[in-house]
Parts: sequence; structure tokens; C-alpha cells
Amino acid sequence: MENIKNQTIMKQLILVLFAVLLLTACGTKTSKDQNEEAQVITVSILPQRTFVQKIVGDDFEVNLLIPPGSSPAAYTLRPSQLKDIAKSSIWFRIGYIGFEHSWKDKVAEANTDMKVVDLAKGLDLIADQVEQHGDHVHMDGIDPHTWLSPVLVKQMAKTILDEVVQLKPERAETYKANYEQFAATCDSLDQALTTKLDPYKNRKFIVFHPSLSYYAREYHLDQYSLESGGKEPTPSHLKSVVDMANQEDIRVIYIQSEFDREHARVFADEIKGKIIQIWPLDPDWEANLIKITDLLIDNF
Repeated sequence: MENIKNQTIMKQLILVLFAVLLLTACGTKTSKDQNEEAQVITVSILPQRTFVQKIVGDDFEVNLLIPPGSSPAAYTLRPSQLKDIAKSSIWFRIGYIGFEHSWKDKVAEANTDMKVVDLAKGLDLIADQVEQHGDHVHMDGIDPHTWLSPVLVKQMAKTILDEVVQLKPERAETYKANYEQFAATCDSLDQALTTKLDPYKNRKFIVFHPSLSYYAREYHLDQYSLESGGKEPTPSHLKSVVDMANQEDIRVIYIQSEFDREHARVFADEIKGKIIQIWPLDPDWEANLIKITDLLIDNF
């Protein structure tokens, strides 16, 4: 009986020891997972993911808030996305898109330790109204489509570099080299677009949504938009753009792929023209800007 009792006690001790080891192992795994989860960067739109990956490579998981095919102006965050936000060390905002304005508080609440960096800060922004108030400037109706200018993207990439070297200082030299390479890509793309578009300075083109404002400013083109202030065109505005198109013999309207082509159908019928879809959010950012440029030139 004594042997049986001793064996029972021994089994119980072994079970207790096993349970302790299991809990310790789980605790160690959780700590490791937390360290791994900290290596996440959140971005708002697809082109930003491209910019970040150009600098950090595969060192970070890049969490995308607005999936392909969704409109940055109206996207609603899914509850399942909050867990990815909770793992992020930093959120790079593109700045001034409707989604970021509507959801910034919810995103911040999901991870109070996450740093929020606005990539539009310090850029030469386009706005509907600019007013000087004492020692600062107040801007209203800021255009968010900064990523369609290679010059501005180069500046945004420098901001990304400055932040990621703080997250992984031991990789600073690699990130700096990657940034220099990407900055050179931005410069060469800017030069290529300048060369392509130089013969077409001050040419007009029409879009449904004003997504090419910075692009147009950079390359001395005139963008006309059917939308005004994010709203569908009024009859009087529609008529004025139709009159301009007929006067300038413009027979094309460009519309983002996130929008229903039918939004532009009435206008296309009025000018006896065609609708061409473009995708400003294409993650193949460099090739996309060349494609948009070639489309414009082909239809000037």
C-alpha cells in the first residue's frame, strides 16, 4: 500500500511539474509573440505599403487598412482589422483622406502605444482655401492625393526612413541605402515624366474625381474635375465642364476604378466621348504613373 501511495504522490508531483513547465513555456511563447507582433507597420493605402517595403524590405509586416477596390473616402474599418492595429508599432497616415479623418480616434484607441505619423506634414499641399492667421496658415479642403507626385513621394520616403531607423537602429545603414535607391527612382521617374509631358504643357484633361491634382501641378497640366468638394456635379457645373470640353475638343473623361463608370456616363455622352478608368491606388506605383502619363498623351 505504501508503494502505491508513493507512486500516486509521484504521479501527482510529475503532473504538477509538467503543468508548471507548460505554463512557463506558454509564457515564453507569449513574450516571443509580443516581440514579433511589435514588428508591424500599419499604412492606410496600397502605394504606402510599396514605399515602406522599398525601405525596410521584409523586416516588417506591413498592415494595410484600406484593401484593394475600396474607396479611401468612404471605407469602413472591419472589427477584424483592430487586432492587426493592436500589434503595430507605427501608423503612417497619408493625410487628409476621408477614412483617416473618420476613423483616427478608433484606430488610436485600438493601440494607445502606436505612434501616428502623418506623411503629409511638411509637404507643399493643395487646398481649396488657404488663409493666413497670425503666424500660421489655415488650409481647408486639402487634396490628399500626394502619392501621385514623385517629388512629394521622395519627401514622404525620407519621413518613413527617419521613423523606421528608430524602430530598428541596428538596420539603419541598410534602410538608408534602400532609401537612397528609392529616392533615385523617384528622381528618375520625375525626369522621365517631365520629358514625356513637356510638349503638352497647359493641356487640359477631365477627371470625375480630382485625384491628379499634384501630378497636374508637377507637370504643368490643367485638371478639370466633375466632382466639386467631394460632391457629385451640379447641373451648372456639369454644363460648364461640357462647354469647356467641346471648346477644347476633349473627348475623354478619366475615372478611378473604385468608382462606378456610370457616374461618368452622362458626361461622356454629352461630349460624345469615352470613359477611361485609372487606378491611382495601384501598388506598382512607378509603372502606374508611367501608364497614366501614356494614357493622357495618347488622348491629348
